[in-house]
Amino acid sequence: MKNFIGTENGHEWVDLGLPTGTKWATCNIGATKPEEIGDYFAWGEVKPKEGYSFLNYKYKSHEHETFKLTKYNTVRRDGENGFVDYKTTLDLEDDAAYVNWGGKWMMPTMVQQMELRNECYWEWTEDYNGSGVAGCIVYKAKAEADKGSVWDNEYKKPSASYSLDDAHIFLPAAGERGFNGALLDDAGPYGLYWSSSLDPSGSEHACVVMFTSDNASNYDGGFRENGYSVRAVIPGE
Repeated sequence: MKNFIGTENGHEWVDLGLPTGTKWATCNIGATKPEEIGDYFAWGEVKPKEGYSFLNYKYKSHEHETFKLTKYNTVRRDGENGFVDYKTTLDLEDDAAYVNWGGKWMMPTMVQQMELRNECYWEWTEDYNGSGVAGCIVYKAKAEADKGSVWDNEYKKPSASYSLDDAHIFLPAAGERGFNGALLDDAGPYGLYWSSSLDPSGSEHACVVMFTSDNASNYDGGFRENGYSVRAVIPGE
């Protein structure tokens, strides 16, 4: 086994040399191989479902068609009967990585996603390892100039040579499941991956990392009721 690969509770991780020591899973929750899309989750839910909308979101009240939040809310007007709890990070019982994989696995925080963004070399591919699946390969950066090379800009050529023998993870461009119920939206053109962090500017959204064939970015506009992918981490010790 390569010295940058290990396992936790039966699931494989890769050490990308990140400053915090965070290790990233090699595949999505619900998948068994890097190129498999895996399951989709609403933010704070731990099981996949047929359709994803505010009508069936676990943490929205459905009474009187108000659809107010019942957990993870910092804005009184958005809460059911003015409810606020000021929780900004998912409890373990609502963490899809921890509930499904156990052990030390957790969903990444926004800070951990930003570290992955800033410290690694990102490369778009239309065909990962001959699988026919499009997405982003995230490599352990070999040169300072390669770190964060993709964000909010076009993908650029690295200053060093990279191959699939190097430490990396692959994030499939799995799209999302949302208001179209069971229909898969935009698998292939882009990927959306949840963090465990609530949007600091408003409780209706949570922070995600998003990428397309052109660029990638962290943003806080992920509607909590939509179905996005989850890639687990093991926090550094």
